Amino acid sequence: MICRYITLVPLLFLGLLSSFSQEKEIKNYSQVLTGSDALLDMVFIPSGSFTMGSPESEIKRNADEGPSHEVQINAFWMSKYEITWDVYNLFVNRTIDAVPNTSKGSDVDIEVDAVAGATVPYVDMSLGMGTETGLPVGNVTHHSASAFCKWLSAKTGYFYRLPTEAEWEYAARAGSTTAYHFGDDTTELDDYAWHYKNSNGTYQKVGQKKPNPWGLYDMHGNVAEWTLDQYIPEAYANRKIVLENPWEPATKEYPRTARGGSYDDDPEDLRSAARTGSMERWKMRDPQFPKSKWWNTDAPFVGFRIVRQVTKPTPEEMKLYWNQEL
Repeated sequence: MICRYITLVPLLFLGLLSSFSQEKEIKNYSQVLTGSDALLDMVFIPSGSFTMGSPESEIKRNADEGPSHEVQINAFWMSKYEITWDVYNLFVNRTIDAVPNTSKGSDVDIEVDAVAGATVPYVDMSLGMGTETGLPVGNVTHHSASAFCKWLSAKTGYFYRLPTEAEWEYAARAGSTTAYHFGDDTTELDDYAWHYKNSNGTYQKVGQKKPNPWGLYDMHGNVAEWTLDQYIPEAYANRKIVLENPWEPATKEYPRTARGGSYDDDPEDLRSAARTGSMERWKMRDPQFPKSKWWNTDAPFVGFRIVRQVTKPTPEEMKLYWNQEL
């Protein structure tokens, strides 16, 4: 088990304030994608600690969710919504790459045209569920989601990546210790999530259900969400101390961890602690040979959302986070 420790320092534009004062000043923001009408709403997630995993008493708990353990998380921003097809297709089609960005940040020094682009599919990768504005992207591989983050970073000049599994659960819980951020009663789930019993067998436009207390939508259900971590069933059993920003860096393509459950899952799979490992059969029907590293053909239920650290990592850390070799 490998744990990365990512040290975050205050933003320069906030001056020499204490870290506590800085967090009071940091706000939500909307990331503009120059050349389009798209905005990515980013929600500030404060630093803190929480109990990761589920207690043995939690109904429908799985063995890979324990033992529960204390984790400390540094502050970050997370996208308010799951990434949608209309935003993701800006990366696939690359139509806005050449549009100058006059407000580009200085975190990332990569030319946007140097980032490898996804293959343009010649079949409907939504499997008939739709790609119109507001629908969450599905059937994208972990590689593809990470490449989107790299492209977005190059386009905007700010560093974006997938969340770690710990960051994801911390944000999903939003201070709660129950099975869902709203409690343990599954009769309330319809107010917050799309799942097997209410989705009509398809993902739905983002943001239609109630958000969690930190203002994040669809953390339970709709589409499951990629995280940075290799899926290791026994990972928690190896954590003997209070960890800061734990992360299981991927060393192989399968399995990676997805979180949150989907429109095609039962309520227990949408719990804050529930974990899912990716499988090669998610691209079983891939029409390309060799199988595409960009698209799944049998996993419309998996998408992603993004995070931004409070300060930029080193170029070496960026490469580790994007991990484009796998």
